[in-house]
Amino acid sequence: MTAGARPRPRHVTVAGRRVRHRVDGDGPPVLLLHGLGRCLRDFTEQHELLARRFRVHSVDLPGYGGSLPMAEPCTLPALGRFVGQYLDAVGVEQPAHLVGNSLGGAVAMRLAATEPARVASLALVNSAGFGPEAALALRLLTLRPLGRLLLRPSRRMARRTERMLFCDPAFATEERIDHALEVAGQPYTARVILQTCRHLGTFRGVRPQWREELLTQVAALDIPTLIVWGDRDLILPARHLEAARARLPRARTHLFTDCGHLPQVERAEEFHRLLVDFWAGEPAGGGRTAAVGAD
Repeated sequence: MTAGARPRPRHVTVAGRRVRHRVDGDGPPVLLLHGLGRCLRDFTEQHELLARRFRVHSVDLPGYGGSLPMAEPCTLPALGRFVGQYLDAVGVEQPAHLVGNSLGGAVAMRLAATEPARVASLALVNSAGFGPEAALALRLLTLRPLGRLLLRPSRRMARRTERMLFCDPAFATEERIDHALEVAGQPYTARVILQTCRHLGTFRGVRPQWREELLTQVAALDIPTLIVWGDRDLILPARHLEAARARLPRARTHLFTDCGHLPQVERAEEFHRLLVDFWAGEPAGGGRTAAVGAD
């Protein structure tokens, strides 16, 4: 694919709703899940690298990008069910490697907790669910009517948001800002974001009830798990990685230095190598390995 070119969107019907996705490559199935208010664009680099060896699915979660919202409210259990329905719709029968960023990490864990036979491994990238802290901007979205006012699309807000996602501001390109505005401009996006934020948290932070239940369920599973973070994350702080190590002690962990909320973009090659090595079974069964990304 030429630099700057966008993949041609494809659509599939899931539970009666149109869903945008991208599918490439051959091999074991991989499913890439983006975060709150984002879309499959956040996994473009990984999708193209992984498609050399895997059957890679990137999907816009319901209500984001080119996917219509679900008939039911956008809660974490509903999103977990959606992922299972998506895998059915695209004919993935064998266990899939799930890679989830931010909200997508919590969604991946939700599917693993309810349908563990569908999950070959979990790669949780700056994932929601490991701590109460979240950026002020996210906590403000839980307040009525302030949340809806903050989600009015504007180039200034889109630029600020993109810059918050990266340690290196060079990644907050005009193309990314344009795309963020396009996603934010969908008529249903603000409603879906507010539903999800108010389900998962309050102005004080991420609700403990769903986190405790989910982490207890995931800790009881025998699913290889990799947890990575960027040490300069301004959305979900890197100290959540320590909480993740405590709650999921068998997981492999990796901290990227000088990296923000999207290491799959900001450290694309390094992230790709980490994933492929993890899936190669080094060490087998997921075993805990703490690593720090240099350079």
